Amino acid sequence: MQTTFPTVTVLGIPFVKTTATALLSELQRRITQQQNTFVVTANPEIVMYAHDHSAYHDLVLGADFITPDGVGILDGAKILKQPLPERITGFDTLQALLAWGSTHHRSAYFLGAKPEVIAQLKPILARDYPGLVIAGIHDGYFQDEAPIVADIQEKQPDMVFTALGFPKQEQFIHQYRHVTKGLWMGVGGSFDVLAGAVIRAPKFWQEHHLEWFYRTVKEPKRLKRIAVIPHYLHLVRQQAKRMPPRG
Repeated sequence: MQTTFPTVTVLGIPFVKTTATALLSELQRRITQQQNTFVVTANPEIVMYAHDHSAYHDLVLGADFITPDGVGILDGAKILKQPLPERITGFDTLQALLAWGSTHHRSAYFLGAKPEVIAQLKPILARDYPGLVIAGIHDGYFQDEAPIVADIQEKQPDMVFTALGFPKQEQFIHQYRHVTKGLWMGVGGSFDVLAGAVIRAPKFWQEHHLEWFYRTVKEPKRLKRIAVIPHYLHLVRQQAKRMPPRG
């Protein structure tokens, strides 16, 4: 992983130690200069999956930037006595890039989510980001990825956003990022939120680092995903104990 920012390594994953504003500025610079860029937005669930799957771990390390998407990552960094400035979520980064892209008439390709979500998303993108060039938009329910990859290669978008869920979205980017000179980022369920199919937690919950709780109340099936947090924090504490004293 090559980055212009210092990093804090939590369970083998090096997170950028910077602000959302500084990261956005760097991503915009790289897009403008046509530098191929791979961004991973990682929460504790992704860190734990990488911890248990070495191939995925190595793949993630190939990203240019890994951002702390989740308060659990900030908690882990604090336990290691290497605090990170703030949470940098995939959804906020996506929105900021779309707004910038609209202002500067950049192009974006959208891949993922359910067909009905994509149908909802199309008019919302046109309304909210009128200057953005939609190079392509495709749901995540495909049997053959070859035509999609060929379309991305032909369109050469400035940005490719994959909402396929981990590990699939990162695996897709790792395999095909070479076909453009643009930015590639996995954004999980962000298309659902953009389309209004899933309501994001109100600002109060976000600002008090309780977005995870709000979403779990709204979607009880997320409980299984939240269950990885205690084990994750236990492993981080073990990592902290193995670290040499800082003097």
